[in-house]
Amino acid sequence: MHYVEPFYQWRDYYIASEDPLSPFYEREYSEFEFNQQIYNYVIHPQWDSIGSSTLFIKVLYADYEEGFVIIEMIGEWNDAIENDIMTFKRDIAETMMQDGINKFILIGENVLNFHYSDDSYYEEWFDEVEDGWIALVNFHEHVVREFKTIQLDQFLVTGGELDDFDWGTHNPLQCFKKINKLVNRRLE
Repeated sequence: MHYVEPFYQWRDYYIASEDPLSPFYEREYSEFEFNQQIYNYVIHPQWDSIGSSTLFIKVLYADYEEGFVIIEMIGEWNDAIENDIMTFKRDIAETMMQDGINKFILIGENVLNFHYSDDSYYEEWFDEVEDGWIALVNFHEHVVREFKTIQLDQFLVTGGELDDFDWGTHNPLQCFKKINKLVNRRLE
């Protein structure tokens, strides 16, 4: 897993550690010191800890005027043991919502598993984004199936073209516009 780096091709557009509104502002990274791990697997040092031992993220792009953020994730989304949704919502999403973010694009091609607890934080987050939304992009089929099995898809936009979206070939604003169009079409 140490070879799996966060997507870096948008660094000319945005760097979370240089954004004063980012939860990761002024964070310093090492390219050589691999000190984070998920279970027994060391992960690349560019991933950001959210306080979970199983789920790490990277804020790839935030646009406060348009009100959206694109976040890449890696690991195991574990609400049963780690309560990852509580940690993510409280420490990342709420911080960004205070600055006008109400559309969340979560890239999940590196999320390997999902373990459910309850839906209270999902429902709360969904209610708080008001005119916004939370979209899951490129999550594995078995992970999306778990979300749907426990009816979290009533709070999260999943499936369809979002399951196989070539997001990295666009610049961040183009990516947002295409996903926004897909989400709005689904919500209408």
